[in-house]
Amino acid sequence: MEKHIINGKYPINDFKPGESWRLFKIMGEFVEGIDALHNLGPAVSIFGSARTSCEHPYYKKCETLAALFAKKGYSVITGGGGGIMEAANKGAAAGGADSIGLNITLPFEQKPNSYATTQIEFKYFFVRKVMFLKYAQAFIIMPGGFGTLDELFETITLIQTQRIRKVPVILVGKDYWKGMVRWVKDKFLKEEMISEKDLSIFHLLDDPEEIVRVVADFNKNRQKNHLATPSEK
Repeated sequence: MEKHIINGKYPINDFKPGESWRLFKIMGEFVEGIDALHNLGPAVSIFGSARTSCEHPYYKKCETLAALFAKKGYSVITGGGGGIMEAANKGAAAGGADSIGLNITLPFEQKPNSYATTQIEFKYFFVRKVMFLKYAQAFIIMPGGFGTLDELFETITLIQTQRIRKVPVILVGKDYWKGMVRWVKDKFLKEEMISEKDLSIFHLLDDPEEIVRVVADFNKNRQKNHLATPSEK
């Protein structure tokens, strides 16, 4: 018998014909998430590995970055678990901002951290992802594994296909991400799987203060353009 099964079931594979009642559980997760976050002000979603130790430089950089966002008036949304997520929630809480943890029920790794001032529990990844995307004015991608790549590429795809508005997507850690970015250019772009303009969807940055400045300037300019009259534009 396979290990790492939640309550003896795989949530997606177990969705069988005739189990339409499960849709009410899904709707319930949407309702809970929207009710909890609908009054949230400016916020950023921070993604990254749950496996990063609190002594790692990535952890410390993320904590610093989240605190800087908090001082700029941004709430911080994370996956609510350990590692990078804990660092981001910790920095946000220390900076006096709303520190949101969107926790997911997993058979391993994911345990809620104690620094999120608002914790919401999800069973379905896709509901949780909507909450990450709906309420964020920027997406910060710290070093991570498969889950982080999933969140990164889904975010880029939704911006590329205009399913969500364009906001900053920032990869933090040039040494960590440069190989992937080079591969995207060498394969995706050269073989015309993407367009040149698609590369402008994301930025590769290291300095926390510069990252916060890029996000703040983008949203300030967007707000200015939104408020301008047609003649001013």
